[in-house]
Amino acid sequence: MSFYITTPIYYVNAQPHLGHAYTTIAADVLARHMRQRGEDVFFLTGTDEHGEPVADAAHAEGVDPQELADRNAERFKALMPRLNASNDFFIRTTDEQHKLKVQEVLQRVHDNGHTYKGMYEGWYCPRCADFKVENEILEGNLCPIHEIPLERHQEENWFFRLSTFQEPLEQLYRDHPDFVMPSRHFNEASSFIAAGLQDVSLSRARLKWGVTVPWDPSHVFYVWFDALLNYYTALSYADPAEDLNPRFWPATYHIIGKDILKFHTVFWPALLMAAGIELPDHVFVHGFLLGADGRKMSKSLGNVLDPFEVMEEFGTDALRFYLMRDVAFGGDGAVGMHAVRSRYETELANEYGNLASRTVAMVHRYRDGSGPTVSTDPELAFDFDGLREQVAMLLDRAEATQALEVIWQRVRRLNRYVEERAPWQLARDPAAGEQLDQTLASLVEGVRVLSVLLHPYMPGTTQRLLEALGAPDLNYQSAVFAASGDGGAVVALEPLFPKRA
Repeated sequence: MSFYITTPIYYVNAQPHLGHAYTTIAADVLARHMRQRGEDVFFLTGTDEHGEPVADAAHAEGVDPQELADRNAERFKALMPRLNASNDFFIRTTDEQHKLKVQEVLQRVHDNGHTYKGMYEGWYCPRCADFKVENEILEGNLCPIHEIPLERHQEENWFFRLSTFQEPLEQLYRDHPDFVMPSRHFNEASSFIAAGLQDVSLSRARLKWGVTVPWDPSHVFYVWFDALLNYYTALSYADPAEDLNPRFWPATYHIIGKDILKFHTVFWPALLMAAGIELPDHVFVHGFLLGADGRKMSKSLGNVLDPFEVMEEFGTDALRFYLMRDVAFGGDGAVGMHAVRSRYETELANEYGNLASRTVAMVHRYRDGSGPTVSTDPELAFDFDGLREQVAMLLDRAEATQALEVIWQRVRRLNRYVEERAPWQLARDPAAGEQLDQTLASLVEGVRVLSVLLHPYMPGTTQRLLEALGAPDLNYQSAVFAASGDGGAVVALEPLFPKRA
């Protein structure tokens, strides 16, 4: 089976921020999990480099748009290994191969009769690079996303006949109620379609920074159509030796933020229909990360949590865990450094980290570093029964936070087990040797299973721990509580999450 997952491509008119990290980490969790299950996985991310916002930002700096794009694209590229993201390719929309494929696909849309030339007049947000229809505009003629005044534009454009796809899109939503997830965003997209679709601008005549329209070189494609096609174009050249589209298209999941819902749930499927390309399986829409003041994070508001600051203080795995744990994936949620510290201390250090340290230390103290080969505790095994299947079911629906919660319930169960069995007391009783062996074997086995399941969330930490336990196998089939310990050597381990001052 193939599994193709994408993030949105990130706009290069500014530097990477927490929102970019959040979406990337979520996609990486799903990609890593599917690789563990033996799926043929392709994970795509990259940068969106055309359009008016980039041209305007470059003009403000007195540099060429390509220079600005090159500089900021490198920052996004550098973010990926910093987040320990396992993306298979990083696309840039200034790649020549991407531009040629965009022209090829949109020429097909044109040849199929889905474009026409006309005059556009309406309200435009330069930050969104989007023309707004009347029911989207806030009171005071403001952009609903950026809350800035909209500009009145009149220009000759090529139009995409979006209205032609009113009924096909309605049919899509009737036939595939999980095309957009979660359901509240499905309802939002459905409502937008039900309100009636209007034709939209496909090209811009007054802008030069973009992909040239092949049938009318005086125009460039409107940035959103260029950008949306990246999910399809990337597969055609990511591997120089193979066109990956037959292997991976259609995409299994597009992971996006809710501020770009309209483009991905209405424009994107209509565009694919117009080009005769198969539609993706799912578009999963996550919410906003909010500052402590309850407003969407913004540098201008001073409520931004810096992902690099979090990683510097607590480590990459702590950031990955926090973002998937603290905000239910799919909804809005407030984030802040105080909350990061709290999760780090209470859950990572005190619960998982302490559990690992105690388990390893007791195997060394009481059994000279060799895990007992006796039978594990059947009562504890019962608590793990079906966990692997439950986690897989949740992650099949991209419910990353819910999957993490059911794993973490077992982390807490193992900590209670330590207190219930009190190995330090068993060790003082010569008649309790078998009980002690069973307790230690059960703890090693429980920590091993949980670490395999937690690997997509905290790959660096779990790899260290599994190697210390002498059980580096990350295969998802191995995440079953075994009936007996394997007797492998357990290596001493430094604290996984050291206490912070």
